[in-house]
Order: sequence, then C-alpha cells, then structure tokens
Amino acid sequence: MVDYGEILNIPPYSMQREEKHSFLTDILKELSLFHYDNCPEYKRVIDGLGVKLSDITSFCDIPFLPVRLFKEYDLRSVGGENITKTMTSSGTTGQQVSRIYLDKETSANQTKALTKIVGSYIGSTRLPMIILDTSAVVKDRKMFSARGAGILGFQMFGRDKIYALDEAMKLDIEGLSAFLEKHSGEKILLFGFTFMIWQHFYEELKKSGYRPDLSNGILIHGGGWKKLADKKVSQEEFKCLLNEVCGIQQVYDYYGMVEQTGTIYMECECGHLHASIFSDVIVRRPHDFSVCGYGEKGLVEVVSILPASYPGHALLTEDEGVILGEDDCPCGRKGKYFSILGRIKNAEIRGCSDTYADKFR
Repeated sequence: MVDYGEILNIPPYSMQREEKHSFLTDILKELSLFHYDNCPEYKRVIDGLGVKLSDITSFCDIPFLPVRLFKEYDLRSVGGENITKTMTSSGTTGQQVSRIYLDKETSANQTKALTKIVGSYIGSTRLPMIILDTSAVVKDRKMFSARGAGILGFQMFGRDKIYALDEAMKLDIEGLSAFLEKHSGEKILLFGFTFMIWQHFYEELKKSGYRPDLSNGILIHGGGWKKLADKKVSQEEFKCLLNEVCGIQQVYDYYGMVEQTGTIYMECECGHLHASIFSDVIVRRPHDFSVCGYGEKGLVEVVSILPASYPGHALLTEDEGVILGEDDCPCGRKGKYFSILGRIKNAEIRGCSDTYADKFR
C-alpha cells in the first residue's frame, strides 16, 4: 500500500506538470491495484471494462467510477471491523445518499491533507473562529453528514470557536458581538456553506442593520452555488455584498465532496480553484470521455491519492467545468487551476448548501 508519511509533508502546490503526472500515476496505479484485490465490486467493474491495470501508464487512463455508484452500493476495500467512521453525502428527503467507509488511517490522512492545503492559505496558527452554522449539525458524531464533516474538518483550524446561529438557525447577534469585542484587532477565521451564509448571515445582517467589523476576517465557504445562481448572485457579487455588511475582504470558495474528503480545491486570490499535489481534475468530453483541452467545457473527473479504505480515488462527478491553465496562475501556485460551471442537466441536487436551500423552494 501507499506510504503516506513523506507524501503528506510535501508542500501542496509545489509540483509542476511532468513531475506531478508521474507522482500521481505511480500512486493512483498502486491504489487501483489495491482496490482491485480488496473490493469485489471494483474488481467486477474493471474486469467488465477489460482493463489491465498493470499496463496503465497515465493516471488519466485509470477507469473512473461514476460518483452515483456510492449511492447504490456499499463499496469498501477493508473489513467491516476496521471501519471507524461512515460519511454520508448531502441529500434532500427521499434522495439516496452516498455512504463512504473510512478506516483510521484513511481518516487521519484526510485530516493531514486538509491541514496542509488550508494552512497554505491561512498559516499554521489556530485563529479565533466563527462557524456560520448551528452546533446542532455536528451532534451525531457516529454518522457524519457532508455538512457536519465539513464543519468538523475545518474547526481544527480554529480556537475559541463560536457558532453564529442558534438551533433555530437564527443569527446570535449578542453572542457574535461579545466574541468580536473579545478578539478585537485579531485575525479571525470564518467558515460556512454558501447558501446558509447568504440566507442566515448576509440577509440577517442586511435586515437587522447590525454591522460587525470583520475587516480582519478570512472566510472559507463551499457547498454549492445553485440557489444563488437562481437568485442571480455571482461569486463576485457575493463577495462585494458581504464586504458591504461586515467589511470582510478575504473570501475563499472551495470545491470538494464527501466521496473525496480532505482533497479540497481552494480558490486563490485570482478567483481560480486549484488542485493540490494530493489530487487532480480531469475534464472529459461527454460523448466519448476523451480529455478536454484547456478552456474546453466538459464533465469533471476528480482523482485523489487519499481514498485507501474505499475505491474513491478516480470519480466522475455530475458537474461541468473547464481547466483554465496549469502551473501559470498569477497567484504563483503550481498545478491545474479551473472553474466549476454547474451541475449537468437533470443531476440531483447534492451540494451542502444546495441541499439545504432546497427547503426554501
């Protein structure tokens, strides 16, 4: 199996194209062979495709699984006695959810990768933290939803944490004011999911007239843009309007999914999503799944070196996207940078924000 010890100490945006391609090919090929030997369902898929994994010379040629398979099957490559955590994707009432089975090592590696990626943006010091959600969502620690997992994953970057919303999803203005007074002048980390930030933070600040000073704040948010797109709110407008009500200037979106927890794709200062060395994005043409060129719209495939307890290392998502470039983003980070254009037509709502927002239809 893959030795993650040294790998997870490599700076997350340090490899250029050829080095990263070789690095990912070696690891993902090894993971594929492991899952082939240890997950009967994965073996049946590979055999059905007639692929000989040992002959693969590029990670782009490793067969991908449609992400929807995790809704239909229990896919895992370790014994049930080794499973320490089961993650579930977001889903509206009546929808099937993905179930992702983690052993201790896979869970620990996800945490380490997330720490490296986010730490490269906010530094290594834990910051006073405002979670723009309710504590009710993380109370069941045995069955993690995507939303709860996101909060628990990011709260390790904070200290003296406060939830900004009560259990009725109302903004706790009194608690927020006391927290900001206590940490006046300090850098503050904020985390939440896009639609909930809009619905329960921005809209409430706008309505109440309360204007907290978050000019020293760093907001990391994710989880889906569908409902804000329906409201004709762009990413730039989202940032500008938040700045108007609380003065926040550093706002970073991220793209990620419960099926590949840990390997998130963070937005840079230039507004581009970036792939770290722990993962990559391939955009494919829908008619034959060939690889798109730069600037060409297609279906998004995500690969990650972290899924060892389940065969989630190469997944075709239900999102459309476009690779904007590689190794030459003005922000200085190496690797591919890209944009997500939205869900494919008739795909289920599945982002944390979009699933929650479906209640407001």
